[in-house]
Amino acid sequence: MGSSKGAVMSDWTFEGQPEALGDTVTLVEGGSFCLSRRDGDIVPGGALGVYHADTRLLSRWVLRVDGHPVEPVQTISTAPYQATFVGRGRPRPGAAESTLLVVRDRYVGGGLREDLLLRNMSQEPVGCVVAVHVAADLADLFEVKGERVHPAADVEIRPCESGLEVFSACRARGARVQVEPPGTPVEATPGLLCFSLVIPPRDEWRTTLVVNPIIEGVESAAWFPADHSVEHAGPARRLAAWTRDSPEVRSSNPGLVEIMRRSREDLGSLRLFDPGHPDEPPAIAAGAPWFMTLFGRDSLLTSWMALPLDQSLALGTLFRLARLQGVKVDPLSEEEPGKIMHEVRFGIQGDSPYRREAYYGSVDATPLFVMLLGELRQWGLHAKAVEELLPHADAALNWIDEYGGHDGFLWYRRKTDRGLANQGWKDSHDGVTFRDGTIARAPIALAEAQGYAYAAYLARAHLAHEREDDETERRCVHRAHELRQAFNERFWLPEHGYYAMGLDGEGRPIDGLGSNMGHCLWSGIIEEDRADQVAACLMSPEMFTGFGVRTLASSMGAYNPMSYHNGSVWPHDNAIVAAGLMRYGFVEESQRVATALLDAGRAFCGRLPELFCGFDRSEFAQPIPYPTSCSPQAWAAAAPIHLMRTLLRLDPWVPYGKLWLVPALPPGFGDLEIDNLPIAGGRVSVRVRDDGRTPVVSCLPEGIELHTEPRPPCSGVSDRTDGLAAS
Repeated sequence: MGSSKGAVMSDWTFEGQPEALGDTVTLVEGGSFCLSRRDGDIVPGGALGVYHADTRLLSRWVLRVDGHPVEPVQTISTAPYQATFVGRGRPRPGAAESTLLVVRDRYVGGGLREDLLLRNMSQEPVGCVVAVHVAADLADLFEVKGERVHPAADVEIRPCESGLEVFSACRARGARVQVEPPGTPVEATPGLLCFSLVIPPRDEWRTTLVVNPIIEGVESAAWFPADHSVEHAGPARRLAAWTRDSPEVRSSNPGLVEIMRRSREDLGSLRLFDPGHPDEPPAIAAGAPWFMTLFGRDSLLTSWMALPLDQSLALGTLFRLARLQGVKVDPLSEEEPGKIMHEVRFGIQGDSPYRREAYYGSVDATPLFVMLLGELRQWGLHAKAVEELLPHADAALNWIDEYGGHDGFLWYRRKTDRGLANQGWKDSHDGVTFRDGTIARAPIALAEAQGYAYAAYLARAHLAHEREDDETERRCVHRAHELRQAFNERFWLPEHGYYAMGLDGEGRPIDGLGSNMGHCLWSGIIEEDRADQVAACLMSPEMFTGFGVRTLASSMGAYNPMSYHNGSVWPHDNAIVAAGLMRYGFVEESQRVATALLDAGRAFCGRLPELFCGFDRSEFAQPIPYPTSCSPQAWAAAAPIHLMRTLLRLDPWVPYGKLWLVPALPPGFGDLEIDNLPIAGGRVSVRVRDDGRTPVVSCLPEGIELHTEPRPPCSGVSDRTDGLAAS
């Protein structure tokens, strides 16, 4: 799928974030979300709004009682898509305190449903006027994100039967606001719904407002219809099933239990269901508020890290990305045959009538696709699904060889000035720098991308070995070993004792000290005799803050602990670093990273944000939030799950009938019990004592042999050579 020729691709280059969202209530469900103030109001002028299909359906949703704001009392959320805003009206004339309770129950999905309740706590009738002020700019998400909203001139808000209609003919988008139940007395004027009430003593008044999106001129049905109980709505049923089928974690460490519960809940809310393929497992969105859509890199890494929780996310993500895999050369979208896309959007490009489709400016999504398919097979993915996805994996490897490959490495360079300048996960314009702070210029061969490519070749070799495809097996093993040798020759900086972030267009090592090489430990591309120096650098005071490993060392010229990619701490990055350290046998170092990040999670009330500032723990006893960090964010939510897998040293190898489970819980971590853990089509229970004794495993599927002795360092799944041509 290519980008629409009329689309303005400059949107992809925006790397900033609008206003801080720290005091914002964020509700999410699939590709829909709502940002409001703590009192429930949505006011114009910022990022607040109701969003669906990358369009802000409502930019104003303000409740007034007798012309006055409702005094906020409490905000309660029982699900990612729901919040209850409890408040009270102004005191009546002559009264010392308010006797009018105001409750707004809000549900987000598709559009919005809001149940309004006013309760008269006095012994006299209360007369009041309830007004809901409505406005809409129908702005594209990227317009809001870039703080350059120019509302379409033809946006109209007009009364319709039982409510209001918002519509823009040039964008073919809008929303319908309906008052339920039908026949509720309401006065509708452009931008205003008004209810004149008399509430008897000790009585209450209720109504429901439903906002349905209109996309491409078609009104969508409500996801939370007013005439059905909330628990029977599609999102509620899906979340209940997700919770029921997910592993249950119990521990003497209550903070750990809360973090794992929150991770499970957030990942459930970020699932993307494709209405065109209702029988297919869901994929996963990258995060709220700006990335409520399918991403290549983010969705692949998230579903990898979430494998102990649920393997269907990985399968659904692979299928969705396979359908969007590049088939032609298009410089504007950076599509190329076999390439896995970076991001897909469904909004409107400014005043253009074209829909945005896929953008392919990512160097790492393509090898990660192959890596995930291989890893999912090790967890027991059915061979039939592998058969369906294998041609896409081969097309991905072909892209690495024919389009991404140069000088034996995997490189990136944007095809036009409208694409992303940096196309690894640190994709800020200044995300790749030399020691002195000089920004590296493309083309760039990133260190971690070489590791991903190495692991992708080995994953494909294992799949070929299982199919007795000797030629493909030998070719992929040879290519992997060739890449590993070249990487360790060209990227190693002996004068510094660590690996370069990458190579620039002149072939010079980019000598900034960053977390990139932690990903290289994870992929297994690093030579064993250099791993101790890498581990020492990652755990040095320059890199390790006490709450996690920084993206960039404090001794580097570009270091800024309050930056997006140059000194901040990212949970997913740290989860990968911890896994890499454990893989090479650095157990204590891996434990330190894991416990530091879990400490940060407790400080953030159980929900790790996208990133936080990289100040040292000795300076600030609590992690300092990054003001515009996304939350919930998918790979941050999945990070604790991956940390748990790392500490358990949980490594399935189902096609060979093996499962490694060799717990390395940090001292004082607490006892741990996990039930309903999905492995090889079965559900396994694990009991681990923090005294380090052998775990108790029950309900292990037939034919799976449990191994409780540590594997040799650097013998992880992605480069095991049991039976391969290189053995």
